[in-house]
Amino acid sequence: MKNKTILICSKIISFVLIAAMALTVCSCKQNNENKKIGTSSKIVSQTELGNGKTQFNLNVFDESGNKTEFVIKTDEKTVGNALLKLNLISGDSSEYGLYVKEVNGITADYEKDKTFWAFYIDGKMASAGVDKTSVTPFATYDFKIEK
Repeated sequence: MKNKTILICSKIISFVLIAAMALTVCSCKQNNENKKIGTSSKIVSQTELGNGKTQFNLNVFDESGNKTEFVIKTDEKTVGNALLKLNLISGDSSEYGLYVKEVNGITADYEKDKTFWAFYIDGKMASAGVDKTSVTPFATYDFKIEK
């Protein structure tokens, strides 16, 4: 009887140890995946610009994926006008709107290397240009160099 009790206790302890090891392996794998996602962009700096009543966030991603964050305060009606006024963007005007060539001092030159500035609103590609996009309080706008 004593041997049977020891055998049952051994099996229970073995089961508990196997379960603990499985949970440890799963949590380590999940942490490594999160680290890979988190290292895709490095925050270079965060700056607050402007004096207006309406606030929004601007993220600029360079060709290496480094991110510069801005908190913009403005009274302008469009994102484009707010960023032009702060000298954060520049480009060429056409009948289609502003073609942004430079953001935060970084130039994207399609003729030279097929890169351009893509404009995103709250993580989704914008359906209108920056100069046609109305400022939404606390929204996040991104400019990313893409090919």
